[in-house]
Amino acid sequence: MAAKKSTKGAARAPARRRTPRKAQAGSAGLDPKQTLIDVSQVGDLAKRIEGDGGAVVGTYKDPLGGHPLILAVLPIDKVEPTPFQRDLSDAHHKRLSDVISRTGRFLDPIIAITAPKDGYWTPNGRHRLEAMRRLGAKAITALVVPSREVAWQILALNTEKAHNLKERSLEVIRIYRDLLGEDGSRPESQFSFYLEDPAYATIGVCYERAPRFAGGAYHPILRRTERFVDDPLNKAIKTHEHLAGLVLELEEKVAAAVARLKERGLTSPYLRSFVVARINPLRWIKGDLPPAEDVLVQMRDRAARFKTEGVKQEDLAKMGGGVPDEES
Repeated sequence: MAAKKSTKGAARAPARRRTPRKAQAGSAGLDPKQTLIDVSQVGDLAKRIEGDGGAVVGTYKDPLGGHPLILAVLPIDKVEPTPFQRDLSDAHHKRLSDVISRTGRFLDPIIAITAPKDGYWTPNGRHRLEAMRRLGAKAITALVVPSREVAWQILALNTEKAHNLKERSLEVIRIYRDLLGEDGSRPESQFSFYLEDPAYATIGVCYERAPRFAGGAYHPILRRTERFVDDPLNKAIKTHEHLAGLVLELEEKVAAAVARLKERGLTSPYLRSFVVARINPLRWIKGDLPPAEDVLVQMRDRAARFKTEGVKQEDLAKMGGGVPDEES
């Protein structure tokens, strides 16, 4: 009788978000008059805003979910971007400041939540905030949300501008470290919505350690072999950090192989992807995949032994359309 194949440690593909079906017109949410609420229903938050020198302009329930919101004008020096979102784009905020200056109006309120200590965080208004600062504004209009969890949701849903892999991975690892600061004993799997893909956390650590790291070559491998676990965050992060160390060791060996290919006069924007594809064992595996650690160790050892002598320029040409070595 054949032994039963063990699936322990086998990776599951991350669940994909399902697009909601189109609902019947007028079947969801509140009627306009149902959105009206008195300021007393958000009294504590309103008092905090006024105590910080802000002005409460209005209060209401959002028309879809019925959650209370405050429309307020906040002192601009009391507002900062969440510490775990993407880095500022100089070109983007300068273009915004030019548009705002030309119209003479700020018509797109930022979202704000209360910061853990003082002031407010905005999870989706970093560039608008910086544009207003560039113009010397004293205050900024904001929709203030009582729930701090909304900040993670907004970043997970990517409401402002499309991310590249580096931006998204750094954002995820920053969210991860913020979650650790709040309560590292909660299971990692509880935060799969905000983190989206466990591979982002591992790649984010790689970018923290090596800002010029080319993650595009390794993300497909990690995406297939990593999964969210029920371990507490403060334990799961150690796994991501360990895997990141293995990825960077692998990248060192791959970079050496790429250098040897270049020494032979071979040229292509896909040299790194070519080497990674040649040493990737997943393309031959059917069924359950081995754990990410096993795959990375095997690839690292194969990269160290990679033979460049038999590689021809026409072999590299077949990589056209793959992941370029230099990512935007």
